[in-house]
Amino acid sequence: MEAQDSEPSIDPLTEGQPGGRWLPRVLARSRFFVLLAVLSAFVSAVTLYVYGSLVVLATIWETVTHRAISIDGAKDLQVRFIELTDVFLLGTVLVIVAFGLDQLFLHPGLAVPEWLRIRNLDQLTARLIEVVGVLLGVTFLAFAVEVRGEIDVLEFGGAIAIVIAALSLLLVVSDRLAKRHDKAGASGERDVAGES
Repeated sequence: MEAQDSEPSIDPLTEGQPGGRWLPRVLARSRFFVLLAVLSAFVSAVTLYVYGSLVVLATIWETVTHRAISIDGAKDLQVRFIELTDVFLLGTVLVIVAFGLDQLFLHPGLAVPEWLRIRNLDQLTARLIEVVGVLLGVTFLAFAVEVRGEIDVLEFGGAIAIVIAALSLLLVVSDRLAKRHDKAGASGERDVAGES
């Protein structure tokens, strides 16, 4: 058996350059700065969930104790609860961002439901586009109920439809590019296996 060298291997690209040994280590550990974004997104989501829940309870209490039952009261409640759905959906977006960044940079094997599993940045973007599309739809619904038949609804709805269409197109294009990339990677692996 040959004796193994005890000296660490030297990277020819960084040998002799200033910072050649510590720079790669610093860059490798810089991914932990993502922890700040993960924690901030998660705390923001929890804050929205708690605050939204408190507003729901306050709205129910106010409705039960101070309001007369009427059609106008029901319509007002519709608008309030639709707007609160926006709050909860935004919290969901922040949770997805927190879990996605955590899986991409810190804990790739994190035990999460399959729909929340993020393996690359494209998947995180796709999840966000899906939830933002729903968020925009709910925002339009709240606006439509609130203005009650004014002409601005058509313009606002058209603007939302254009944004959702653009996001959907982006989702379709990125999905096709990802499938093409996966297919090219798989055929490359087969070629390498055939050569060996």
